[in-house]
Amino acid sequence: MRKIVLIISLLTLSLCLFAQTHTRVFNEQIRTLRVERRVLLLENGAINGSDPENTLHISFDEMSHEVHFYTYTVQMLNCDLLNSEYLQGFTTKDITNYEHSLNTSRIYTHYWFNFPNEDMQLTKSGQYLLTIYEDGNPDNRVAEVEFCVMEPLVKIDARTRNNTDIELSGRYQQVDIDVNTTALNIRDPHEVRLVVAQNNRIDNAVSLLQPTYVEPDRLRYINNTALIFEGGNEYHHFDAFSRFYAGYGIDRVYYELGDYHVLLFPNEITKGQYIHEYDSDGRFVVNAERTGDPDTEAEYMWVHWTLPAEQPWFDGSLYIGGDLFGNELNLRNRMQYDAEAKCYWLTALVKQGGYDYQYWFVPKQPTANANAQTKTTTQRVDGSYWQTENQYVVYVYWRPFGARYDRLVAVQFVR
Repeated sequence: MRKIVLIISLLTLSLCLFAQTHTRVFNEQIRTLRVERRVLLLENGAINGSDPENTLHISFDEMSHEVHFYTYTVQMLNCDLLNSEYLQGFTTKDITNYEHSLNTSRIYTHYWFNFPNEDMQLTKSGQYLLTIYEDGNPDNRVAEVEFCVMEPLVKIDARTRNNTDIELSGRYQQVDIDVNTTALNIRDPHEVRLVVAQNNRIDNAVSLLQPTYVEPDRLRYINNTALIFEGGNEYHHFDAFSRFYAGYGIDRVYYELGDYHVLLFPNEITKGQYIHEYDSDGRFVVNAERTGDPDTEAEYMWVHWTLPAEQPWFDGSLYIGGDLFGNELNLRNRMQYDAEAKCYWLTALVKQGGYDYQYWFVPKQPTANANAQTKTTTQRVDGSYWQTENQYVVYVYWRPFGARYDRLVAVQFVR
């Protein structure tokens, strides 16, 4: 029953937060950066935060009980505008909501705020960057959140198929997209930019300027090899809701030297057939039993991943991927190889809750292509299958001739 409740919670979360938000953390003391709501809807000329369903709720933990002075500011991306042209009110705002953790082995302070609000309002659609910094110094960044504001001007018809342009019913999925541009006065199809992302990932996101076909009031992006994605496999998941017994995916929970530890069951390098499991496409939810408020009463635990492997791979590196690590590739989520135990391993400090994760392999770049973008692959560990359920999000940006910013005129998701 506990597993069913967790899965329902994670699926509900993935449906509510359907579009893409990138988060980055620059300070090791900052943990569990979360954003509720992903795409804001621009209506009536401005977003003022009066509608909680059209407001970002941003929260994070700082790993002490000292009170820190945090401020945030917002910048519009892909534009040539002054901040006064897209932002009403103040240009910065202090974070004044915080609460210390209660009865936890590791102390922390939980901070939160809503944006937009009565002091800072947005007036333009597009892509934005919210930067959180400390002690009034914009150079002292601790975290960033990228988000979008949409004005619904066009309609998107997006669909996926297993019959791709490189193979039939194999490892890949292809996305075909039609954009109805009736409401836009387009002189050149290059005024429209398409962005497609899979499972909130940034390593394999695609940006397109050239449609396959241009028709009256329609741009078609079909049979485009750039829109072929690895199907991957369903995410692994674990539920660290309890300090006293092992939840789903966990071998054991134990307390040692003042900290809780979560030992996950070892995963296996899979080369078999696709097996369907419910997941939330890489997302997580904070949850802890016997607490009134998990935001301040959930424990931080050391989570231990292991992946048995007879020998290391010398042609690339292995990472744990998912929203847990902001879908990034860095030292925080890169696995190490233990030659004596013959396994890859990773240990990370994680707040109690339910988490999805995948194994991402990153091949080494050939010297001649050192500046080329390398996409991760799941095929090295978990395999890749066309049947895998993934969430694709399609963004349509429009910059008409003479305009000074990219307007986000449609967002559509397809599973």
